[in-house]
Amino acid sequence: MTRDVVRKARLSGKRTEDIESLLSSMEADRNIASSDVLVDMAHLLMLTRQKVVSEVHAKTLMRELLMMYESGVPADAYDPSFEDIHAGIETILTRKTGGDAGGRLHIGRSRNDEVATCLRIRTRDTVLDQLEALARLREVLLNVASENVTSVMPGFTHLQHAQPVTLAHHLLAYEQIFARDFDRLIEALFRVNYSPLGSAALASTGYPLDREFTAALLGFNGYMGNSMDAVASRDFAEEVLACDTMLITHVSRFCEELIIWSSSFVRFVTLDDRYCSTSSIMPQKKNPDVAEILRSRSGTLLGSFVSAVTIMKGLPMAYNRDMQDLNPHLWRGIIDVRRDLDLLAGMIATAEFNLSRMEEEAGKGGSTTTELADTLVREYNIPFRTAHHIVGRAVKEGALDLATLDRAAEEFHGERLSSLGLTQEKITSALSVTRSLSVRNLPGGPAPEMVSSSLQDRREVLAQDRELVLDKRTKITESIQELITQARRIAQL
Repeated sequence: MTRDVVRKARLSGKRTEDIESLLSSMEADRNIASSDVLVDMAHLLMLTRQKVVSEVHAKTLMRELLMMYESGVPADAYDPSFEDIHAGIETILTRKTGGDAGGRLHIGRSRNDEVATCLRIRTRDTVLDQLEALARLREVLLNVASENVTSVMPGFTHLQHAQPVTLAHHLLAYEQIFARDFDRLIEALFRVNYSPLGSAALASTGYPLDREFTAALLGFNGYMGNSMDAVASRDFAEEVLACDTMLITHVSRFCEELIIWSSSFVRFVTLDDRYCSTSSIMPQKKNPDVAEILRSRSGTLLGSFVSAVTIMKGLPMAYNRDMQDLNPHLWRGIIDVRRDLDLLAGMIATAEFNLSRMEEEAGKGGSTTTELADTLVREYNIPFRTAHHIVGRAVKEGALDLATLDRAAEEFHGERLSSLGLTQEKITSALSVTRSLSVRNLPGGPAPEMVSSSLQDRREVLAQDRELVLDKRTKITESIQELITQARRIAQL
């Protein structure tokens, strides 16, 4: 007969290893074991407060739960004969405290609302870790950008030289991308942080539970308003996976650039050795392996997101066992995101940017010819499309000198530019990288003064975002501390 206290009365027969491995969620449940202990303590405190469980039984149970909280869930609770960690913990508690005490912990509760609560707690904590890592990454980007406000480099479209920008401007583009990832995650966190506890299997319970009390003890914003929705929905997991998929896609884009930039063809950056590997056969190789693995992580996140959505898409109300199979995809997707962000931040912080090489490339490929066309418009009142044709023809002929531009102007404008006052000196000035940058001084532009202004604004936004995370983390920590304080008080009665 199975040792699982949930199964032993209703069902009989020893399961095969294949059945046990299919039904067991133990590996994924390792991620929520500590959360389950907190949920058990909050539920027990509430049952005691509501006089559903006596203080004598509560004391016996709480002592064991506190031991699990302080020393970790015993290895026996992960025995594969249990379907999940919830049954494992309850069985261990019953074995240690006796059935009269242990059998009371599950009053007014189902594994359905229990697991949903545990999932939300662990997801909440993981998202907070991600938000803090995003803040660290953004700070690194701002710090490196502040050192490179005037460090010119080529900007690209279609991976072709387009117009000159600065390294700071380039890095700030990513900082704002990651800031939007931060916004998405912190908004998702608000929806994650509601308690399903007290919803039971799907239809609530006849016991006088205080759902507001347990929600507050566990650091939730409040409790979910519909018991069926509480146990049957996993959109909080899908939403976080979606946000993280976008986030890691942005990490992948940045890593792709670091990989290209570190190549011998480009030589814009040298990555620190700790983020690189060598070849087992070619002694000269220094491969950007960390960046490559981070680039691949977008596939893992997308796969986890699609799997989660596909699992949920055809499920009728309310709980279905299919949902158990969503959990490994959730953890596979979100657990390592904090690590990934910190690795990217470390790569950027320790990278050596080859500023002379970037400057060498900044004006190549005709990247300043847009400013030459703009000069013809501003100073000689030529329609932009005409100016575009004139300069484009000169580029095609391979010479941006006055004679070539005059011939092109005669073809497209009907008169020479030199007759309008254009000189070789003005052409040379318009084609300079410095001028191309300096005139692009609109808000959000690459001109050094605008980049400096943007840096100041972005630091203020980052400081506000960090305060938001600190406030949320502090409130949750204080709630859990109060939970532990009350648990210890019950255990000492």
